[in-house]
Amino acid sequence: MKWLSIDYIKQHSRIDFDCEDSLLELYADSAEETILDITNRTYEELKEMGGGQIPAKLYHAGLLLVDNSYQNRTPSSMQQLYTIPYGFDMLVKNYMKLTSE
Repeated sequence: MKWLSIDYIKQHSRIDFDCEDSLLELYADSAEETILDITNRTYEELKEMGGGQIPAKLYHAGLLLVDNSYQNRTPSSMQQLYTIPYGFDMLVKNYMKLTSE
C-alpha cells in the first residue's frame, strides 16, 4: 500500500478487529493499482498533483473501492449486483490523463 492506510480503511468500513488486516491490505493494493490504471498516471504524478500527497478525492475513491471489495467478496449473489457507486467516477474523473505523451 502506497497511500491508503489500514487505520483509515478500518475507520471507513467500521471494522474494529485485526484478523482480516492482510485481506484489507490486498484490497488496498488492488484499489491503488486500479486508480493508477484508470487515471493513466503514476503514483508520483498523482502525488505531484496533490502538492506532495495523494489528492483527497483519490484517497476517498480508494476507500470506496476497498470497502466495496470487502463487502462484496464474491462476484455473484442472490442480490442484484451493482457497480462501484457513481461517486467513485466523480472523484477520479478530474485526474484522468486522456492522452499519452
